[in-house]
Amino acid sequence: MKKWIMAAAISGALFTGPIVSEAALGDQTLRSGMKHQDVKELQQALKSKGYYKSSVDMHFGPLTKSAVIKLQKAHGLTADGIAGKNTFRVLGKTAVHTSAAQNSHTYSKANTVSYAKKFMNVPYKWGGTTPSGFDCSGFLTYVYKNSANVSLPRTVAGIYAKGSKTSNPAVGDIVFFETYKKGASHAGIYLGGNQFIHSSTSKGVTISSLKESYWSKRYLGAKKY
Repeated sequence: MKKWIMAAAISGALFTGPIVSEAALGDQTLRSGMKHQDVKELQQALKSKGYYKSSVDMHFGPLTKSAVIKLQKAHGLTADGIAGKNTFRVLGKTAVHTSAAQNSHTYSKANTVSYAKKFMNVPYKWGGTTPSGFDCSGFLTYVYKNSANVSLPRTVAGIYAKGSKTSNPAVGDIVFFETYKKGASHAGIYLGGNQFIHSSTSKGVTISSLKESYWSKRYLGAKKY
């Protein structure tokens, strides 16, 4: 029965109640309200570093969130109480790249792309970070935060400085361009088939092709997050 539940979760099925399954700490983002074996391992890791003082269980409650926030503040991370890859990194935990973890990652990226497409034709707005108007980096930070709970730097240059460079972008990766100034100054989310979605100064949120003359001449590369 457990194997069937895990298989359904990996394929992208959504469940209304908490799921208890087996995975390595670092394979998924953990947050308030979750009940999972990974939460227990997170508590143990926090306890070993002196941030968590209570008993260890599988429930991500207020005490666990408070401990995560203390750790994040101590290491200069965004103190949101959500245990993601940066929190795991300072705990010395990294994702185990099993086939299950890879499939989960693929689903997350597909979700990011689907979410991004909801904002097609939203107008461009310099400094815009909301659906009332986006600039190119504001669009990326909003979509990644709300679809995958990934906090990106506010500027394209800052986003380009992070992540892992890839010569073969996958769906959901970020593609970068050198436009009005030297270095990365524009970016979008790769959709596959040489297409990417971005907030254009002339069209707002739109889909373009890497093969278009304007973009192909300015393409800098892609990164995974």
